[in-house]
Amino acid sequence: MEEVRNAEGTAPGVKDWQEDLSQAPISTKIVVAGGFGVGKTTFVGSVSEIEPLTTEALMTQASEGEDDIAPTPEKTTTTVAMDFGRITLESDLVLYLFGTPGQQRFWFMWDDLVRGAIGAVVMADTRRLEDCFPALDYFESCGYPYVVAVNHFEGTTAYEAEDVREALSVPKRVPVVIMDARERPTVLKSLLALVSHALDVTPA
Repeated sequence: MEEVRNAEGTAPGVKDWQEDLSQAPISTKIVVAGGFGVGKTTFVGSVSEIEPLTTEALMTQASEGEDDIAPTPEKTTTTVAMDFGRITLESDLVLYLFGTPGQQRFWFMWDDLVRGAIGAVVMADTRRLEDCFPALDYFESCGYPYVVAVNHFEGTTAYEAEDVREALSVPKRVPVVIMDARERPTVLKSLLALVSHALDVTPA
C-alpha cells in the first residue's frame, strides 16, 4: 500500500527531523536537586510541556524525626524516586529535567539520576539554607556544573543573590539566581543560566 504523505512530502504525524536525522534536536539532561520541601517537584511541573512524571507518596509517621516539615506544614507528600519533565527551549534544543529526592535516605539514587547530565540546578530555601549543603558538596566533589536557584517562598524575606552566595560560600564562578518555582519565567531563567554556565565551563 502506498504511504500517504502531506503537501510537504512528510507522512502525517511525522516530524521533519524524524526523516532527516541531521535536523534532530539536541536533547540535554538536567538535574534539579536540593533539600526536602525546597520546591523541586513544583519547579519541574512549572515548565514541563508534558504531564510531568512524579513519584510523590503520602508522608506517614515513618518520616517523623527524619523530615523537618516545620517551614512547610501544609506539605503532605514527598518525592521517593524522581520527578521528570521535558521542555523545548528552541526547535533544536530539548531539555529533560530530572528532580532528585531530597531526603537523605534516598540519596543512594543520585548517582544514577545525574549520569549523563550536563549539570544541575541546586535549589535553596533561605529559611533553611543548610539543607542544600549536601547537594552543593555533591556537585562540587563530582565536578558537575551547577547553578544555585534560590526559591523565594511567599511571605519570606527577599534576599539579594550575592547575600545568599556569601551565606552558602558559593564560588564566584557559580551563578546564583533568585526565582519562584511556581513562576514559569523565573524557572526558565534558572535553566538558561545553567545551560549557559555549562557551555562556558565544559571543554569543547
